[in-house]
Amino acid sequence: MHCALAAVMLFHGATPANAQVGHLPGQSPFRDLAYKQELSLLTGFHAGSEGRAGIAPAGGPLLGVRYEIRIGGPATFTARLGRVWSERTVIDPTKPDSTRSLGKRDWPIYLSDVGISINLTGQKSFWQLVPVLNGGIGVATDFSKGGDPGGYSFGTPFAFNFGGGVRWVGSNRLQLRLDIADYLYQLEYPDSYFVPPVGQTEGAVLAQSASKNEYTHNAVITLGVSYLFSR
Repeated sequence: MHCALAAVMLFHGATPANAQVGHLPGQSPFRDLAYKQELSLLTGFHAGSEGRAGIAPAGGPLLGVRYEIRIGGPATFTARLGRVWSERTVIDPTKPDSTRSLGKRDWPIYLSDVGISINLTGQKSFWQLVPVLNGGIGVATDFSKGGDPGGYSFGTPFAFNFGGGVRWVGSNRLQLRLDIADYLYQLEYPDSYFVPPVGQTEGAVLAQSASKNEYTHNAVITLGVSYLFSR
């Protein structure tokens, strides 16, 4: 009888210890994100599409800045500004295809946008990592740079973007981040691109049945160093 009672007491005494699950606070892989704002310096590459006609600004290195502020829950408001050191092929559509290319010229473009970023781990990091999803709207511009013999102008089209990334949050106010995004903006081709060269009945840059507008996908990858502030 005494042995049975002792066994029952031992079982009940061991049950709470066996029922414990999870991590001790100091051992949990999750950490609260202490700061509400961040300012980042970005560098990366813009893989620009040249479009059907092959004349839009192509890829090039990018340098920019990014600002974020927490607006509630896992969401932050973002603002970005960047410069792309790109180049484009300039053509003279009045000449035959074999001689219309005038070579490449430096043609920088500028990207500016605002948007929303969502932390997939909420307001915590997991082993100091925070995966994110981003989306936004802005503009891409070459500030109406002229000098194109065919009348093409990149202009200032609206640019929609979406993508994702990951943040590595250090133990102090510094952070590293890697982001990948797709910028979607529209190219507009001038009438001269649909007219055959002088003295010919065919050989236009683009077929007359083609659209004068084209949306292009432009991938951007950036690596950033961030300063965190404002608890």
